[in-house]
Amino acid sequence: MTEQTKNPPAAVDRSAEIENALRRSRRFHEKLMAPFARAVKEYQLLAPGDRVAVCISGGKDSMLMAKLFQELQRHRKFPFELTYLVMDPGYSEPNRRMIESNAAMLGIPLTIFETEIFNVVDGIPKSPCYLCARMRRGHLYRRAKELGCNKIALGHHYDDVIETILMGMLWSGQFQTMMPKVHSQNFEGMELIRPMSLIREEDIKAWRDTFGFRFLQCACHFTETCSSDGEDGTSASKRMETKRLIRKLHETNPDVEANLFNAARRVNLDKILGWKQGGVEHSFLDAY
Repeated sequence: MTEQTKNPPAAVDRSAEIENALRRSRRFHEKLMAPFARAVKEYQLLAPGDRVAVCISGGKDSMLMAKLFQELQRHRKFPFELTYLVMDPGYSEPNRRMIESNAAMLGIPLTIFETEIFNVVDGIPKSPCYLCARMRRGHLYRRAKELGCNKIALGHHYDDVIETILMGMLWSGQFQTMMPKVHSQNFEGMELIRPMSLIREEDIKAWRDTFGFRFLQCACHFTETCSSDGEDGTSASKRMETKRLIRKLHETNPDVEANLFNAARRVNLDKILGWKQGGVEHSFLDAY
């Protein structure tokens, strides 16, 4: 079932106040809106006539992304359409209300559909996060396509990108990054875009804290300990280990984050042993 939400009156009352504050906020425009617009332009994430499903999980990143898209559309140079899409995988009633209330305060009109993902992955003995993420992505693609969208947008930010680079090297033995856009392999004509790829997480947190928002972090049954927005994820996760490692390296090298990010833009094919393209492995010996 897909439904349009009705905004709670109290949240609507605060919406105009927040809207005015954002318009006056220099930090919002410099630290959030500017890198968002730059990523859209630099990575060619939007084209005239696009219909984008802005996928909202209820966390700080996706909620901010929705607001940035709304602002971008307000100043658009060409026509494109937005659907603010929420998949309810089985949220508790308080968590569902939190998503709806936050969206109302930000003036975001939600389109919500429901699935049984949490119930499905509950029976998995070890961490079900990988399967949950894949199922969520598939449901979002499917519903977005049904609604006439040709793209889905996810709220991964700059820090997600550099953590992915380092995680791949340390735990998977490969160099790869989180791409700003990807063609779907399973849903023809669909594309995934990440317009927040140039936005730092610290700036997202500053925006959240300035307005006193409380967002969801992880609201599944398996990770009930992180059901509200605090530090990201559980302490045992590889991503958290990587986040802490980068933070430690930053103490002696303030440029470590920028260097990791730029490494993915400045790969020197003359100085690597091998690479994979289109599923085919290549060696430096091929052209030696």
